[in-house]
Amino acid sequence: MPAEITLTDAAGAVPAEAVAPLIRGVAVVRRLTEAGGVLSLSGLERATGLARSTVDRITGTLARMGYVRLDGRDAVLTPRIMELGNAYLAALRLPALLDARADALADELDESVSLAVADRDGIRFIHQATRRRAMSLSFRIGDLLPAERTAPGPLFATEWTEPEWRHWRERRAADPRDEGFPAVPERSSPGPDFEQWTAQVREDGWALDDQLIEPGLVAVSVPVRDPRTGTIACVASVVSHTSRHTADDLRNSLLPSLRSAVRTMEEDLAEDLRETPHGESPAPSGLATWTGASKQELGREFVESLARGLTVLTAFGEDRAELTLTEVAQATGLARATARRALITYEHLGLVTPSGDRRFALTPRVLSLGFPPLSRTTLPALALPHLTALAARIHEPASLAILVGDDVQYTARVATSRVMSVNIAVGTRLPAYATALGRVLLADAPAREHELRALTPRTLTDPAALAAALETVRTQGYALVDEELEAGLRSIAVPVRDRRGRVVAALNTATHVTGRTVAEYVRDVLPELTVTAGTIEADLRVAGRFTRVSAA
Repeated sequence: MPAEITLTDAAGAVPAEAVAPLIRGVAVVRRLTEAGGVLSLSGLERATGLARSTVDRITGTLARMGYVRLDGRDAVLTPRIMELGNAYLAALRLPALLDARADALADELDESVSLAVADRDGIRFIHQATRRRAMSLSFRIGDLLPAERTAPGPLFATEWTEPEWRHWRERRAADPRDEGFPAVPERSSPGPDFEQWTAQVREDGWALDDQLIEPGLVAVSVPVRDPRTGTIACVASVVSHTSRHTADDLRNSLLPSLRSAVRTMEEDLAEDLRETPHGESPAPSGLATWTGASKQELGREFVESLARGLTVLTAFGEDRAELTLTEVAQATGLARATARRALITYEHLGLVTPSGDRRFALTPRVLSLGFPPLSRTTLPALALPHLTALAARIHEPASLAILVGDDVQYTARVATSRVMSVNIAVGTRLPAYATALGRVLLADAPAREHELRALTPRTLTDPAALAAALETVRTQGYALVDEELEAGLRSIAVPVRDRRGRVVAALNTATHVTGRTVAEYVRDVLPELTVTAGTIEADLRVAGRFTRVSAA
């Protein structure tokens, strides 16, 4: 068997109809994920056992799809790859139905709350409501943990069949230190007898983790059951640290609140079943045409079978949790034979499972394809590559800022190498009313009074004039401020909006007034800003669908 195929974490022989380039591509994405989202091309070569030319073709194809950015000698996962995990989470529906309840419980208890699903003999997180503390949880959505070292694990194990228990025993014997679970520290002690623990949990109906993952970390968990089958749909956990709660404290003080929240979650699931069936959400379209055009343009450097195989995962989603082969082919525009081979490959890799009636469903393992390292990305980190590209195109600095009180605060910035340039560092705060960034942000914020001081002879200090200027910004979609903050400084800014259309940041560039006239500035620079804001917003829509993207 070729070495690169044996590195895919799949069990058993590779089916004859499996797509080898797709297996290799999945291996590359997984290795990038395990490396935290960034790995050199030579590092990928070593980690996968693939030839360097194969790594180059795979990463080039992933870059074409927008899933990877090639940065010098490194391959870097981009937020766009989260659409694969989003497809699973949307099809699952649990995050959309239960995340508000988990968040409310976290606020009530002032502790972290998580939702997890089973992934064979492990668990994967599908939602995290964490507290902002110096000592906080580092687990991310999509992280895989061994069942026997978590509070949710024995709850899921109460439903294991004998073959599943046998698989768990084989895994424990082959990996006694949990080296196959990069999200957790290596095991330092055997821990409790997992089978006895599971038997006790079956009687109790809840589970307690007393520092099994690492010293100081404690958690209590309760199952959320599917109202249709009575089986465990997911497990809700309250997680804390022994500096705040002992394991006994969690059981005695917080378990009642957790149980109450779980009852409400189960009512929400039952109510969702009673509602009118959801209308079908639009499926992807035109993907086969796009991959064909890319192959025509790039030739053998574009691995079309990999690109087409990955589009199969995006066929699933909300109201498309289970699809037949025909429905997958229709959603993607692929030939039935192509879609069938991709599904065979994914079933072999554990990413897709038959769900009865000739249908297929995604498994939690889809979250292993790039989701964890990006699930806690911030808007500045997301925007920085786009700011870099913008600055290179317009030969001017590019910045991102948010509104903090009456000021704008710079959160990301790319400077340019010029003798005379605008010198502003990340973290700098400036009065919002006198800046283009600020006016874009104020135009979307609730109206309020501002202290207006003249910073230059041209600064707007009349409240009525400022209100009119903000209305102009709302109408035209950008702000241009000319020598109001500093003599000789001209700046133009556009909004960056989230999935709901709210302005969450502003993007700008600034220059000396001698560089271009105002008309030239608007003609030459505004379109570039608008395009860049659009690319940032596209990444934000994907990254923010099931995760919180911090603005700072």
